Amino acid sequence: MWNLPNALTMLRIVLAPLLVVVLLTEFPDKEFWGLFIFLLAALTDLLDGIIARRTNRITVIGAMLDPIADKLLMSAAFISMVELALAPAWMVFCIVGREFAVTGLRMVALERGVAIAANQWGKAKTLSQVVAVCLLIVSRQLGHWRVLSQVALWVALALTLISLVVYFVSNWRVVAGRRTAE
Repeated sequence: MWNLPNALTMLRIVLAPLLVVVLLTEFPDKEFWGLFIFLLAALTDLLDGIIARRTNRITVIGAMLDPIADKLLMSAAFISMVELALAPAWMVFCIVGREFAVTGLRMVALERGVAIAANQWGKAKTLSQVVAVCLLIVSRQLGHWRVLSQVALWVALALTLISLVVYFVSNWRVVAGRRTAE
């Protein structure tokens, strides 16, 4: 049960509330500390899966905790961006809402014996969200380049919504009660 991949997942869970505290507390260089914490947590997301697969240490607890850790981290980061007035609440609602919707879809599929794996749209969505959060965290230090954080946020929103539609369209038979070979 306890191995390096699971420890990395647990670290990501611990880093999520720490990220919120750092971002929402006033002290010098908080943006850079927040960026460091966020990137460290994002790195654990990348590494835990790679290590688990390469060392054959995939566990049930890891498979359960990894998506929870991902959602906690991204939700914590985006909700903090709303509190800091760096992202509109409606956009964050769409981003976080997509996570609930796809999780619900996956739960229905699992009840019917079908596992829905991540696809390229989901991976592109995650990458775009990581880039958007990083740029939003340091946006006040970007000067005229601050517009990049807003562009990144719009790209993240677009990929989030596209991935939502793709997951539901490609797995509609599962939701409707019919198994699919996809």
